[in-house]
Amino acid sequence: MAHNKYFMVGLFFFCNLAVAFADNTTCWRIEPWTIAGIIFTDVLLTLIIVAVTYRCASNRREKLENAHKVYMNVRANCKS
Repeated sequence: MAHNKYFMVGLFFFCNLAVAFADNTTCWRIEPWTIAGIIFTDVLLTLIIVAVTYRCASNRREKLENAHKVYMNVRANCKS
């Protein structure tokens, strides 16, 4: 058990050490409007997915609730 713990600590240390000594210091600048657009689009797509899921679930629920009504009507028509 202790061997696994020391291995994870060593792995974490060496990964951080590799990042610290990396010479890649270039940073990308992202405009605030770009971030706002990404967030807005994410919220919009989430709302669309929720609305479509709700609509499909409602249709399925209505079909299941109305299934016995159709059966009862067919059964009543067969008796006459």
